[in-house]
Amino acid sequence: MKKITLLLAVCLFTFTASAQKGKWVKLFDGKNTDHWHSWTLNEVKGWTVEDKVLTTEGKSGDLVTNEKYEDFILEFDFMVSPKGNSGVVYKIIEEPGNKKYFNTYASGPEYQIIDDVNYPGGINNRQKTGANYDIIAPNDLTIAKPAGEWNKGVLKIQDNKVEHWLNGKKVVEYTYGSNQWSEDVGNSKFAKWEYANAHDKGHLSLQGHGDKVSFRKVRIKEL
Repeated sequence: MKKITLLLAVCLFTFTASAQKGKWVKLFDGKNTDHWHSWTLNEVKGWTVEDKVLTTEGKSGDLVTNEKYEDFILEFDFMVSPKGNSGVVYKIIEEPGNKKYFNTYASGPEYQIIDDVNYPGGINNRQKTGANYDIIAPNDLTIAKPAGEWNKGVLKIQDNKVEHWLNGKKVVEYTYGSNQWSEDVGNSKFAKWEYANAHDKGHLSLQGHGDKVSFRKVRIKEL
């Protein structure tokens, strides 16, 4: 009897886990932040929900998913304030107290969000909206809508193939952990960070980088 019960439990768990894949899950439903916590905390601080929009002034840090993800499609709308800077960071390792993981971007790449035109001091193409931040520039610098307007971002990862989409166009493509990726990271400021060590799963983060940024319609489909 115990063996049958155990078998049924295993089968149910397997079915439940597999049933989640291929289905869209709302990470932000316009009502609450149940799928999130603030970096290294057990609560959400500094992010507000109003009129189905998730917003931060940026002074309370990054919002991080409770779950880790490997292969997925993430869709999100975003709007950055004038002169603002933010991003969506992925493959994050979160270990409170471990100095190697001093922030979300210490271990994971970033889908860049920024005011391309008016950011103080100017930025290079690898730092513009849709870029793999400071590694790969978007292949089209004309499709990002200006600060104060909504943009649509898509991040897809499958079998280490990473794609950044912006307003319906694929603007970045690379293979995470490949020789080319390692070379690119080795020539960047991330060379000695945990960022440079490829790994399978990680948390996702909406970045609070000191500036006002808003998100809506955030959903994910595991592949």
